[in-house]
Amino acid sequence: MSKGSPGPTPGFLVWRLANKWRVAVDRAVAPLGLTHAQYSLVASLHGMQRTGERPSQRRLADHTGLEALYVSKLARALESAGLIERTRDPSDPRAVQLALTEQGQAVTRQAVVVVQELLQQLLEPLGGLDAPRTRAFTDELTTLLDVPLTPSVPNDETTQGRTP
Repeated sequence: MSKGSPGPTPGFLVWRLANKWRVAVDRAVAPLGLTHAQYSLVASLHGMQRTGERPSQRRLADHTGLEALYVSKLARALESAGLIERTRDPSDPRAVQLALTEQGQAVTRQAVVVVQELLQQLLEPLGGLDAPRTRAFTDELTTLLDVPLTPSVPNDETTQGRTP
């Protein structure tokens, strides 16, 4: 018999915080015609382009933690909106490279300002964006995100009914 937790688990709290953050960003960037997921792509793309990188959809998926198929869908929608351009990679015809258009750069710059203001507001209980508690919180989150997931064991007849 397992001992119950007296309060919410860390996993539940992370899930709740992620949902709160997603909803807050969705609302903040909606006037710019973006969703939170689209913002994640254009903001990441903006940062990568500033360092001279023209990432593939796969590279952007790896960077954001989104599924490659979802990034492809988002990229097509952002291309239709005139915010990004998708081109074939000359060194790999299977790969699609992404870049912000001029309009995409302008919208992204606005969105980054809006989200930075929101981030400052949401992190105020820890002392704000540049506070030591926020830096420690960021370090802890980074530690957790850096741990690779182990593959799950299939649930078949040889494992059913057994306890590890």
